[in-house]
Amino acid sequence: MKHLSEIVDAARARGRKRLAVAYGQDSHTIEAVYDAYKDGLVEATLFGDTEVINATCKELGIDPATFTIVEEKNPAKAVAAAVKAVVAGDADVLMKGLVSTDVYMRGILNKEAGLFPPKGVLSHISVFEWAGYHKLLLASDIAVLPLPDLKQKQALIKYIAQVAKTLEIDTPKIACIAAMELVNANIPAMAEAAILSKMADRGQLGNVIVDGPLSLDIALYKEVAEHKKIKGSAVAGDADALLFPNIEAGNVFFKSVSHIGGGELAAMVVGTNKPCVLTSRGDSALSKKYSIALACLAAK
Repeated sequence: MKHLSEIVDAARARGRKRLAVAYGQDSHTIEAVYDAYKDGLVEATLFGDTEVINATCKELGIDPATFTIVEEKNPAKAVAAAVKAVVAGDADVLMKGLVSTDVYMRGILNKEAGLFPPKGVLSHISVFEWAGYHKLLLASDIAVLPLPDLKQKQALIKYIAQVAKTLEIDTPKIACIAAMELVNANIPAMAEAAILSKMADRGQLGNVIVDGPLSLDIALYKEVAEHKKIKGSAVAGDADALLFPNIEAGNVFFKSVSHIGGGELAAMVVGTNKPCVLTSRGDSALSKKYSIALACLAAK
């Protein structure tokens, strides 16, 4: 796939999924969910303040009867109710509405809820499309893991491969991002990138190609890689995915592409038993619809 719109097309072809929206009462979320409904992606249940949902729908010119509405004015309880619906099999996909990320994540991580497997690794993957790059680009982690260790990075590579597979990328080229392309044993991000690259070479990370450490410009642009005389890399200048060393680097990239670069994205939580949509409250309605489509495509 070369465009986010292709994710929508592929998800539509699989038929509607049932979407549970935690505190889904803001205009961006409702607009995105309604667009996803019109596009044949979902049937949606909104958990939130019924009065606010009805008022927001009226402002948008949307019939609230389009959705099933479950009354819950407390944000945390709305998240818990939406999670319960997904775990019980009454919904296929969970989505974050007008609730803070920490409240949403606590609902997902609640051991008693059953959405997150014991001893699992929870993470986040985004798929970007913007004029500055020649194809869709996956990135992790930009929203959940502050400083992934070597073991967690192995899990992230597995998740990247899984999401890439849904985008028809059988062998994703993954760049382990660092400040520069040289290996420096005193800088953990660089040392771990080198280890991951060698593990991938020996088939320990599945059907992926991993290279690193690579600076961001080398990972994305062939002319930079050639100018810096990077040799023997199948990833440099043509990465399908970026593995960031920490949440600061990933989050700055995410906001730079979406706000400064004018790009759009799809994003979801990975590592859970069911797909979970996690977008920023500042993301566009279009990006939220793309995120819904990505999660629907990942749903079994």
